[in-house]
Amino acid sequence: MTKVIVGMSGGVDSAVAAYLLKEAGYEVIGMTLRTDKEEGRCCEIDDARQTAWKLKIRYHAPNVIDIFDKRVKHPFFDAYLQGLTPNPCIECNRFVKWDRMLYYASVLNADFIATGHYASVLHLPNGRYTVKQADHPGKDQTYMLYKLPQDQLAHTLMPLGKYSKTEVRRIAEMAGLDVAHKQDSQEVCFVTDGNYADYIERDPSRTVPGVGNFVSEDGRILGKHKGIIHYTVGQRKGLIAAGHPIYVKQIRADSNEVVLGEEQSLYRSEIFCGSLNFMSIPDPEPGEMIRARVKIRYHHNGEQASIQKEADDQVRILFDHPVRAATPGQSAVFYDENNCIIGGGIILKNQY
Repeated sequence: MTKVIVGMSGGVDSAVAAYLLKEAGYEVIGMTLRTDKEEGRCCEIDDARQTAWKLKIRYHAPNVIDIFDKRVKHPFFDAYLQGLTPNPCIECNRFVKWDRMLYYASVLNADFIATGHYASVLHLPNGRYTVKQADHPGKDQTYMLYKLPQDQLAHTLMPLGKYSKTEVRRIAEMAGLDVAHKQDSQEVCFVTDGNYADYIERDPSRTVPGVGNFVSEDGRILGKHKGIIHYTVGQRKGLIAAGHPIYVKQIRADSNEVVLGEEQSLYRSEIFCGSLNFMSIPDPEPGEMIRARVKIRYHHNGEQASIQKEADDQVRILFDHPVRAATPGQSAVFYDENNCIIGGGIILKNQY
């Protein structure tokens, strides 16, 4: 019997993933990684443990707080202080969830790990692994998975790629799982109220930039801002009264300035990305050009573009049509015509 460790968040998706794999004949072990000293995650662990008991599977909840702080929380703080808008879930998937679950898989002699992501892992004819978008695009989660390397994908199962959320809840009901109608989590797990700036300001280990200037594109001072961590590119609310719509165009951490501009100034035909990871193809050679649909944020539908590899391990992306508010610190993810991930990278600063 093939053994698989299922990452269980305490929600319905991972619960149904565990159920489906058990029904398919796998020996399933449930696992929730403890990532925070706060008591808030206890209810999630309790729900996951209850699901494991209901499914009659083994369950573990190992402590990974140190590695989570090092690879997710600390870079999250640092990025905001540099005027970036990070996506910590992407880093967590690569460096905490997959890394640690595969480690425990080796300890427990498991063949695979599995998650409740709405996506599918494919083994391509060229020998490489990639992730394909879910059959129901409204729940697709591939954007969050583009950093997974080949050795991790080779040992990963994602059984929910062909299901809708409605179908998943129906399966949970049929299986008698208490989490069948549990509400989905909407926020970063360690910022439960969604207020990132307040969370960063409460951290005693960092000096947070204070009040600075709102400036125009030509350098005129327009007013005072309350600190760069409160803003992101494309933001409209909480700025100044200009008599017409105005937006955050750029965040200059070095001078503690937030540049404001008209909406049209947010559109870019060209951006650059670093911290690259390629899935379906090997790393391109410098100068090599590929065509792809590029998503610049989680809820972006994507825009067709030409992607050229640069000599300094970056890519230059030329969009067929300009994209709005390509935000430094967020990720650009490249998809082929079959909705499979080609690769992706982090959008670099000074895009505007």
